[in-house]
Amino acid sequence: MSSSTRQFGDLATQLLLESRRSTQTDTLIKYNDTLVRAVIREQRDLEKLIQVDMNGDHVNEAPTPALLLYQTAVLRNKRCLLAYHQHRIDFLRTLFWSSGASLPHILSPEFRSRLSPQEVDFLRTYNTTLLSYRSAFSAELDLTAPITHPPKDLHALVRVIKDCGVIQTESGAIDFRRGQRFMVRRADVEHLIVQGYLEEV
Repeated sequence: MSSSTRQFGDLATQLLLESRRSTQTDTLIKYNDTLVRAVIREQRDLEKLIQVDMNGDHVNEAPTPALLLYQTAVLRNKRCLLAYHQHRIDFLRTLFWSSGASLPHILSPEFRSRLSPQEVDFLRTYNTTLLSYRSAFSAELDLTAPITHPPKDLHALVRVIKDCGVIQTESGAIDFRRGQRFMVRRADVEHLIVQGYLEEV
């Protein structure tokens, strides 16, 4: 379809289709900066058309149908832009918590290439805010622990899936090497289980 026959809102609809595809595949599609900028350019063009229409000869008359059409297109584009970005932020927030609030795990080079610079800043700020919030009571409560299955025991038998090096626990330092099994205090290794380094046996 040529740009001359394109309707208002077509670009914004493409953003919504990307969000829907992302939801259906449960992956985060690369941030479409080109399309977002095109929608913003369309917004500016529509605002210029609104200004031209408002500066016309019908000062004391009712708004023209064209003016209503332009205004509706502006509002629809705005809603689509907000929905696209809200979907991405919700996905990032869910991913952050499902990875045990591990920012390095999320900002791996492969995943980071899909994010906009503003989304990376959001994740860093979100992580910093969480760290400052939980520092006041980190001894009593671990906010990053999953709550889907409450623990039955204080200790857990775990098997090391990936090498994680020496980890300092309450009972001393433990060198977690692939293939080994340990009986450890659950609170000491919960974050490693969530991140996929250890597996509960």
